[in-house]
Amino acid sequence: MDAQRRTIAENCMRASYEATMDFPDIISTLVGAGFEGYHVDYRSGTTAYYHGEGDSIVVDNIKTEGAVGTRFLPSAVEANVRQAQAHADGYSYRGFCENVKAAGCAGYLVSFSGRRVVYYGRNGECHIEHFPK
Repeated sequence: MDAQRRTIAENCMRASYEATMDFPDIISTLVGAGFEGYHVDYRSGTTAYYHGEGDSIVVDNIKTEGAVGTRFLPSAVEANVRQAQAHADGYSYRGFCENVKAAGCAGYLVSFSGRRVVYYGRNGECHIEHFPK
């Protein structure tokens, strides 16, 4: 994958933690660069970005506190998603990551064409969120 695409992916990750771009803007930027989606893996501490040409890149996540909980709590994951969507006071992506990990979320897969995010637990449990219209 070329250096420009890697830079775009890394900038989008950094922007989420620094709150300089919101989720719709990140999606728009990645789609504009030809990406199909990405996968955040809290256990490995990485995010893989998948390009439509079949290439992928893996970047290290910015460190957050806490480990992935042993019990998957989809209602807690959903509550954190709703906070993000509402731009709730005090919301941060770092806090989101810490909260969903505590709720047993081992990672999530974002599909741009499928317009959904699949959050999953250690045992394959999942919670699906569709992109807002």
